[in-house]
Amino acid sequence: MLLLTKAILAAFLGFIIAIGLGLIIVPILKHFHLKQTISSFVGRAHQKKSGTPTMGGLIFILSALLVTILLLITKKVDYTSNLGIVLLVFVGYALIGFLDDFISIKRANNEGLTVYQKLILQVIIAIGFFYIYMRSGGQTSLVIATLHIDIEMKWLYGLFILFVLVGGSNAVNLTDGLDGLAGGLSTIAFIAFALISFVVGFEDIGVFCLVLGGAVMGFLFFNINPAKVFMGDTGSLALGAVMGSIAILTHRELTLVVVAGVFIIETLTVILQTLSMVLFHKKLFLMTPLHHHFEKLGWDEQDIVKAFWVVGLIFAMSGIIFGVWL
Repeated sequence: MLLLTKAILAAFLGFIIAIGLGLIIVPILKHFHLKQTISSFVGRAHQKKSGTPTMGGLIFILSALLVTILLLITKKVDYTSNLGIVLLVFVGYALIGFLDDFISIKRANNEGLTVYQKLILQVIIAIGFFYIYMRSGGQTSLVIATLHIDIEMKWLYGLFILFVLVGGSNAVNLTDGLDGLAGGLSTIAFIAFALISFVVGFEDIGVFCLVLGGAVMGFLFFNINPAKVFMGDTGSLALGAVMGSIAILTHRELTLVVVAGVFIIETLTVILQTLSMVLFHKKLFLMTPLHHHFEKLGWDEQDIVKAFWVVGLIFAMSGIIFGVWL
């Protein structure tokens, strides 16, 4: 009962504080003209969104950090090395996204940090992750009990961490193309990982998942169609990387593929489209990521978002079953 109360409190505080901060941050972003530049490739329907404030990920980032600090100070949650790693990844990738957004706004285009600049910063965070992880006695073997897989990776586990963090952050970033899409799917995924974390014995991570899930839900108040603010790379990179770090720390790496199924599919469509164009000079989809394909088919934006949320919920429930019982 105590854990259930703590879980509800975590999500509730994240949600309420995000709503409050949103009422302050959105006007500030507008005042300083921190606005999104919309690519001409996405079609006319999106051009009317040009000028919408971006970097709205600050709403749920600051909310989640404030609530987590409050819970630590009041001893509702104990500080652990795992929680320290999650916070390192969360803040680190948020800063990378913030720099990327800020440079893009300054240049009035979608070109922020270079690929190499991003990679260097991501490597630094992965090294910090690996160092803390090893100092706290973390295992370096990839274990998937369902498939009877147990591979000892030793120092290569550091590269695996980098791969998961980069892959997760890019997957959410690619999915963040419609109002409320990435935010809604992330909320569902973090609630799923909270339940998994509680069951497999990672209460600290479970509570943080609910704090962040509640904060992202509060952010959706400002982000659902028509969006008053976009999360930007500031938010999407942080969400994806944290998702990946939680999967590693709870040793549910394969479960991440299921829970984050829609993010994975969105990313795969981009990869497949690129390969098809390079090898066969032919498009597999009208446009990628996949949500743009449905837009080209004539689907309404809100219908696409709702459909993807439903699919995301199905994946999340399947992931809970897979991650806990199988």
